[in-house]
Amino acid sequence: MRFDDRFLEEIKSRVRLSDVIGKTVKLKRQGREYVGLSPFTKERSPSFFVNDDKGFYHDFSSGKHGDLISFLQETERLTFMEAVERLAAEAGMALPAPDPQFAEQEKKRQGLGDWMELAASWFEGELHRPVGKAARDYLTRRGLPEQEWKRFRIGFAPNNRTALKDYLITKGAKAGDLVEAGLLISPEDGGAPYDRFRDRIIFPIADARGRTVSFGGRAMDPEARAKYLNGPETSLFHKGRLLYGLPEARKLLHASNDEQLVVVEGYMDAIACQRANIPAVAPLGTALTEDQMEVLWRLHPEPTLCFDGDGAGMRAAARSIDRALPLLKPGKSFKFAIVVGGKDPDDVLREQGPNALKAQLAETTPFVDALFTRERDAEPLDTPERKAGLKQRLRAAAGSIADKDLAQAYKDDLYGRLDVLFARPGRGGGGEDGGAPRQARRPFQPGAGKGQRGAMTFDAFPTPEGKEAAKKLAVSLDPLAAALAKGALDDPHRLDDHLELLERSGFGDPGLSELAKEIIRLRLDADHLDSGALARHLRDRGFAGLLTDIDRAAARAGAPFLKQDVTLAAARSQWTHAFEVLNRLAALETALSSAKANLGGRSDMAAFERLKAERDTLKRAVRSGDIWTDGEA
Repeated sequence: MRFDDRFLEEIKSRVRLSDVIGKTVKLKRQGREYVGLSPFTKERSPSFFVNDDKGFYHDFSSGKHGDLISFLQETERLTFMEAVERLAAEAGMALPAPDPQFAEQEKKRQGLGDWMELAASWFEGELHRPVGKAARDYLTRRGLPEQEWKRFRIGFAPNNRTALKDYLITKGAKAGDLVEAGLLISPEDGGAPYDRFRDRIIFPIADARGRTVSFGGRAMDPEARAKYLNGPETSLFHKGRLLYGLPEARKLLHASNDEQLVVVEGYMDAIACQRANIPAVAPLGTALTEDQMEVLWRLHPEPTLCFDGDGAGMRAAARSIDRALPLLKPGKSFKFAIVVGGKDPDDVLREQGPNALKAQLAETTPFVDALFTRERDAEPLDTPERKAGLKQRLRAAAGSIADKDLAQAYKDDLYGRLDVLFARPGRGGGGEDGGAPRQARRPFQPGAGKGQRGAMTFDAFPTPEGKEAAKKLAVSLDPLAAALAKGALDDPHRLDDHLELLERSGFGDPGLSELAKEIIRLRLDADHLDSGALARHLRDRGFAGLLTDIDRAAARAGAPFLKQDVTLAAARSQWTHAFEVLNRLAALETALSSAKANLGGRSDMAAFERLKAERDTLKRAVRSGDIWTDGEA
């Protein structure tokens, strides 16, 4: 039976996600979401989040992400049809009448799928026969051992015009069906159909449910017109909607704790990553499409796009930026990674091993950094016209984001970077429309494949004024707020009793609000996430530059809980006291603003003065260091 999108959306509008999941998972409201223990892994600290407004769940411990239907499929092993039927009954909705035409099409598709599966098995067998010796030798030279061939169902198509056709015809296939499935080519002159794949190493392409729907072939002949050849669009295979390696990547993602999903450029790169236990997929010979991006976001909120460091790789990265911009939403973005030394992931795995590959892919650049650097480096910025051109390009890029809130956030961020880039001596920060300068982060470097990469240095800014402004940004965090953040990062257990307050106020500095949100999402538990694991996760999430700024600003706070000779108990007591002071200051500022706006008689003025006196006293205690004597254990 076929269900249209309107029917499925109606079910989701009638049945709350938290109600369905709440039958098997004990959920507790936390802000706009619900949180509970993962139904997919054994954990002691909740990392499973449910959002009714957005209609999805996300499990940080397993990496699983989905909606009402996928939850029932995952937890109760229901088919898609069974899950829809159950939810429709719960919603009080009748199933739509069967579509005879669709049923016939599905029967036809099933038949074609059976021939594809049989072809995959035949290709696998040919690889191990004498005719496949050259292909076996090639795979061995590429560092792919024989024990891995079966895992990825790698095969070989011999250099014979009708070998596959003859085999499948003897099994009962019709030539017309094999043409429709993309296995044979039917000549325009009306001649007999012949095999599409010949003298090629074969990589089966599976849909999300693991069913073989097409093939990719790597030519053995170096003079072949096409080094790689994919099957054509068919009723089974839609190139722009599928990703190579998706079923295996989903398995790895569900079993992984590093929560990284990588998109690479080719079959062998995807295989290399998966061999290193890195969830990875590859587009099928084209730039990422909008449909493929939506598939990726259903699996991971911020996949990593990994490109070669050559010109072709940079052009592919640029196309991905342009195509993704209109689709970005809160909780849906991309990161970028460039493999160093002109290598690709397959090269790194063979030459340096899985740990080196993981380390390189962990060095990521946030989407906004990649966008800004691309536009900044598009042309020299040596005239007012070119500087204005950069601003215009940044405005257009932010304006192309469909989500209005995110578009404004991007505009503020990009303008803040622009102010840093063009800062003059004595000129304060702050961009047009109130955009505040951001902390400098590691840039997306088009030449990274040939040179060095690392944290952004002040040399990234071309003028002395720009360098000076960048230095100021690096220490722009409030020292007390930075000290509190560093204390929490060094000892995550300090946050155990303060997550609710942290959610409301962060660490007291707007520059740390996103960091606080990310830590809350992790639901810290020392048994599962120590300070080292937390730092690695945050660096992977794009906070590497901010962590460096926190260390620098915290050093100026004089916080005793950061000293080496302080006992753990004393450090936690001092940290808690400082955290309470900072939040009391934030509450007083809010109360003062409200009181000032509603001043009336003498009693109102007296209340205002009391609040102001308390705030000023606390501020003096922070500046003088008296705050620490009050918090000693």
